[in-house]
Amino acid sequence: MSLATITAVERNEAGIAAVLGILKQRFGERFQTGETIRSQHAHTTSYIPTQAPDGVVWPESTEEVQEIVRICAENRVPVIAFGVGTSLEGHVNAPGGGISLDTSRMNRILEVNAGDLDCTVEPGVTREELNRYLRDTGLFFPIDPGANATLGGMTATRASGTNAVRYGTMRENVLSLTAVMADGRVVRTGKRAKKSSAGYDLTRLLIGSEGTLGIITGITLKLYGIPQAIAGGVCPFPSVEAACSAVIATIQMGIPVARIELANQLQMKAMIAYSKLDYPETPCLFVEFHGSEAGVAEQAAVFGEIVAEYGGGPFISATAAEERAKLWKARHDAYFASMSLKPGMTGLSTDVCVPISRLAECIAETEADISEHGLIAPIVGHVGDGNFHVLVLMEPGNPGDIEATEAFVARLNRRAIAFDGTCTGEHGIGQGKIAFIEEEMGAGVDFMRMIKQALDPLNIMNPGKILPGKV
Repeated sequence: MSLATITAVERNEAGIAAVLGILKQRFGERFQTGETIRSQHAHTTSYIPTQAPDGVVWPESTEEVQEIVRICAENRVPVIAFGVGTSLEGHVNAPGGGISLDTSRMNRILEVNAGDLDCTVEPGVTREELNRYLRDTGLFFPIDPGANATLGGMTATRASGTNAVRYGTMRENVLSLTAVMADGRVVRTGKRAKKSSAGYDLTRLLIGSEGTLGIITGITLKLYGIPQAIAGGVCPFPSVEAACSAVIATIQMGIPVARIELANQLQMKAMIAYSKLDYPETPCLFVEFHGSEAGVAEQAAVFGEIVAEYGGGPFISATAAEERAKLWKARHDAYFASMSLKPGMTGLSTDVCVPISRLAECIAETEADISEHGLIAPIVGHVGDGNFHVLVLMEPGNPGDIEATEAFVARLNRRAIAFDGTCTGEHGIGQGKIAFIEEEMGAGVDFMRMIKQALDPLNIMNPGKILPGKV
C-alpha cells in the first residue's frame, strides 16, 4: 500500500496552459487558479498528500460541463469532478494536474414524482438538502454515508452507509443517470421505469466509476415513504464476537432491521467521552427498526430474544425522536470521537466488507492484529451487511507510524479478500487502494482497462484512479 504504488500521470504543460487561458476567458470569476482554492479541491480525508489541480471551474448546467470537457479533451488535459470533498481514498487529487470541475452550483432538484417514488436531481445536491426538500411529501431518500455528501459524489463512489442493510446502496437506488462522456457527448443511461432489459446496463457501469469514465450531471433516484414508526436503541455485549453472532442471527432470521451498527470497546470509549453518552464501555450494537407500530414492536421483541441468547443486553431503547437523533449523531461523529483519543494525531480511515458468516472471525483477527502491533485503531461498522471501518491513529510525518499503518491496512485488505470479501465496502479505490484491486478482481482489471480505453482513450477523466499502471 506504499504511496509509491500510486499511478503516475504525466503532465501536459502546454495543454494545461492553453486550457487555463480558455476557461478564464469563458467563465470569468467562475474559474479560479488561486493556490488555496486549488488545494481545497484536492483535499482528501486521508494521509495521501494533496495533489492540487491547476484550476477550478464552477459549471451551472450539463451544457457547460459538456463545453469544459470538450475544451479539456481537445488539449488532452485531465478533468476531475468535485462534490464536497468527503472521499477517503484520494479520489479528487490531480496527480497529472488539470481542471477540478466543482459541481456545487449544479444543485437543483429538478423533479419529484411522488406517485412513482422517484426524483431527479443535479449532482451538487447533498443528501441532507434532498431530504429537507422532501420532508413535506412524506418521502425520504435513505442512503446515509454519514457525511453530508453530494448525490453526484455518492453515485460516483457507489456509497452506502448506516441504512444499507434495509435499503441497499447507491447501486440499488439509482434508476438512471445523465453524464457527459470523455468526448463531450451527453448520454442518458435509462428512463424512470423500475426495470428494463434494454441493452447494456450503463447506469451501473457509471455508478462507482469514480469519475474515470464520465461526469455525472443528473441522477434519478428511488424514494421511500417515511416509516409510520421508528424505534431503536443501543445494546451492549460482553464481546465483539457475541455482538457479531447476534447480527448474523438477526439477518438470517429475516428481521427487516433498518440499521444495525457495531462499535467495539475502544470506539465506545471514544464516543462516550466525545458525545457525552450514558452507555456501557463495552462492545455495542446500535439498531433501528422501521415500519408500522405493531411491526416495529414485534421486530424489537424478536431482536431482544436473539440478544439474550448471545449474552447481550439490556436493550436500551431510544424511541423518542430527540433520543434517536442524539444516538445517530454520536454514531456519525465516531470519526471525530476517535480522533479525540489522542489529540494531535492524524488518522487513516479504511474499510472492508466480508460475508456476514465470516464477520466475527474477520473482526476478531483484526482486533488481535491491532493489539499485537500496538496500534490505536477503533472499529465501527455497518455490520448488517458485513462492512466495518477501522480508523488508525498515527503521528503526522512519523515514518515508523506510516509504515506500521500501511502494513496493517495491507493485512486487513488481504484478510478480507481471503474471506471472499472486498478491500473496500464503500470507500472506493481512488488512489489509496490501487495496490489491492488486482488481488481482488484478477483478470477483471484487464477488462476494466479495456472499458476505460474505449470510453476515455485520451485518459483525461480523473486519471490515476482505480486502475494500477498504464491504462
